[in-house]
Amino acid sequence: QVQLVESGGGLVQPGGSLRLSCAASGSIFSFRTMAWHRQAPGKQRELVAGITSGGTTNYADSVKGRFTISGDNAKKTVYLQMNSLKPEDTAIYYCYAQTIGRNFWGQGTQVTVSS
Repeated sequence: QVQLVESGGGLVQPGGSLRLSCAASGSIFSFRTMAWHRQAPGKQRELVAGITSGGTTNYADSVKGRFTISGDNAKKTVYLQMNSLKPEDTAIYYCYAQTIGRNFWGQGTQVTVSS
């Protein structure tokens, strides 16, 4: 059984920064992709950023230039550096991992951007 555990969320002022971490544990030793999704109240869950095992990244247009995803594939960890945060970034952020035939989700970590 695989577990994804997010950390690093919290309350931050507009313009501030947070760094989210996701650590994977369990019987799976590698993933094809890892990603961050978020879901704000009343909205659908959306992809924020993703990274492949080869290091290829992609980002939602709304976060390009502000967020950076990185990871350590060998350690099955992924990070999301969030800079210049805006109130509209407020959401629960979920870690996602994909391997062949399996998808995994973390429990989510709350990010609140407010003055």
